[in-house]
Amino acid sequence: MTYSEAEEILRKHNIKPSLLRYKLINYLSQHYTHPTIDTIYRELKPEIPTLSKTSIYNNLYLFVEKNLVQILKIDEKEIRFDYDTTPHIHFKCEKCGKIYDIHTNIEFHDIKQLDGFTVNQTILFMKGVCAKCNEKEKKN
Repeated sequence: MTYSEAEEILRKHNIKPSLLRYKLINYLSQHYTHPTIDTIYRELKPEIPTLSKTSIYNNLYLFVEKNLVQILKIDEKEIRFDYDTTPHIHFKCEKCGKIYDIHTNIEFHDIKQLDGFTVNQTILFMKGVCAKCNEKEKKN
């Protein structure tokens, strides 16, 4: 992603562009691994020697507030961030720890219990064993 593309995305979400915000958007748009603050910090620190976890935290939570990024809490141990804010399901493998995006048609307008409700955000997740780990298990 170019700086001007990132700048346009940031401005569209009413966020003032900066070098750090560009680096964060660029990183998140290229790494659909649902990174933690620690992961982002380790990856960006060599490029930005003055980087702090606090600055990453503050900017990511600004992105969340402006609906540019969503928080993903699959378990209580860690908070992850997802650049893909479209409705989708997350699947976390209990063996390898990888989180997969499962894109499917998620429609809730037919659920009777939601009559009269306004849904602003949907976050769905599943836990189990991924296909790669199941395949490894079969081979052993």
